[in-house]
Amino acid sequence: MPTTPPKPSWMQRLTGAQARQKLLAFASLLVLIAVFSALKPDAFMTRDNIIGILQSTTVIGVLAIASTFIIITSGIDLSVGVLMTFCAVMAGVFLVNLGMPLPLGIVCALAMGALSGCLSGLAITRLGVPPFIATLGMMMLLKGLSLIITDARPIYFSDVEGFDQIALGSWIGEIFPALPIPNGVLIMFVVAIVCALVLNKTALGRYTFALGSNEEAVRLSGVNVARWKVIIYSFSGAICGVAGLLIASRLNSAQPALGQGYELDAIAAVVIGGTSLSGGVGTILGTVIGAFIMSVLINGLRIMSVAQEWQMVLTGLIIILAVYTDNLRRNKK
Repeated sequence: MPTTPPKPSWMQRLTGAQARQKLLAFASLLVLIAVFSALKPDAFMTRDNIIGILQSTTVIGVLAIASTFIIITSGIDLSVGVLMTFCAVMAGVFLVNLGMPLPLGIVCALAMGALSGCLSGLAITRLGVPPFIATLGMMMLLKGLSLIITDARPIYFSDVEGFDQIALGSWIGEIFPALPIPNGVLIMFVVAIVCALVLNKTALGRYTFALGSNEEAVRLSGVNVARWKVIIYSFSGAICGVAGLLIASRLNSAQPALGQGYELDAIAAVVIGGTSLSGGVGTILGTVIGAFIMSVLINGLRIMSVAQEWQMVLTGLIIILAVYTDNLRRNKK
């Protein structure tokens, strides 16, 4: 009989190296804020800009949270950005084309995300396709389906009452007018809290860490590794569905050509936040901090009028530095 792996203690889960990594990431975030505030005080530290940073972090943050589960298992998912778009398109199909009620359409869109993740997991576990290739193929498949379903034209949610309020409304602003924090930001934090609990308090989280630490040992202990991998990829796909709903609500439309490239920002946020690409190590808190670093950096560079091509260069250098730091930490361990 397979047994659930023993639950790691807090001290076992959060080693000194991990704590230092999160502190370093948080310190880097504070330094970025301080630098841009000093260089552009009238533009950066304004209420509208801060809300803009929070809003821009929501989609990348949710996608990064989804990627965290996969990367902790020592896998990779290149389809998260296009999967987000596919879920947005399917939300348009369910809510606009089929006229479903808003709650039912949302559930169906999330289910499509879970199904897509499940198919990636099955390709990896049953067909033996490496995660890089399996998710690359899924990315191309979903991108093609999104264009076919929509005939390469956007689906607008103008007639779906309340859909735009998912990301752009402000429940907090209704209570505290001075704090018009968008609902999308609250949804991101709720997703982060739920996923942190799943990762640290449930069997799914324990198997996620176990698979990334030593998959062969987990298999030899009698655990159905294939089943748990499929569950993890399905769970990640459902989280990408949340990101799809957020971006569709923010744009008030499903843009079938959107999505490619988001996976790189999501993976960058995960790595910057301290999750190891070799698996077995990672936290949701670190990923959220990494997502804010990416958003603050991009926002600050735009305010500084840095050309987009140089923004890409700096982002690439940061990713390389984060991976290099991860390698140093792993070799030292």
